Amino acid sequence: METTRIPKKYFKLSQEVDGSGGWDLGNPTDPRGREVDNPWIFREGLPVADPGRLTLPVGRPGRALDFTLAGFSIPVVHARVTALFKELAPRDVQLLPVDIPGQPDPFCILVATRLIRCIDDHASEEVEYWMPEDGRPEKVGQYRDVSGMRIDPAKVGDARVFRTWGWTIALIVSEELKEALARMGATGTKFKEV
Repeated sequence: METTRIPKKYFKLSQEVDGSGGWDLGNPTDPRGREVDNPWIFREGLPVADPGRLTLPVGRPGRALDFTLAGFSIPVVHARVTALFKELAPRDVQLLPVDIPGQPDPFCILVATRLIRCIDDHASEEVEYWMPEDGRPEKVGQYRDVSGMRIDPAKVGDARVFRTWGWTIALIVSEELKEALARMGATGTKFKEV
């Protein structure tokens, strides 16, 4: 008897802004109070060297959310979400404790440590690549824009949290993680199937 494999589903995780009443977090600062030199390292899909204890300023007061995108779209999660990621995706994430002024609860920057080449150019609405005539030789061949992104789940393997190669702004989670976050009622989360 042949069994049919049901394809896995994956979702882009972003912050729900509309109606959340949530706070707005700024750019991370180092232990000396200076903005981090290269804040993009937190969303490159690779582990980062220990930056020391970071602080995230509150740009606009509001309700503390379980999931927030701080400055430079850096994911910040409450301790209960941190525990969920540690349990369900321990090999896919690095969690860096961060201080938020006026906030007694513990929060972490969530770093997806896996970078997977899985964007399906043909199934996505539109993809644009950097070209030589764009004057950015270091970017030629990389994605310049991806609209209506779709991925090829067959290329993901066992990852439950990852960034997409060439378009690292996208933080992708498995259906299992999406459902676990929904069950716990994690605030600030917004999902779009990819």
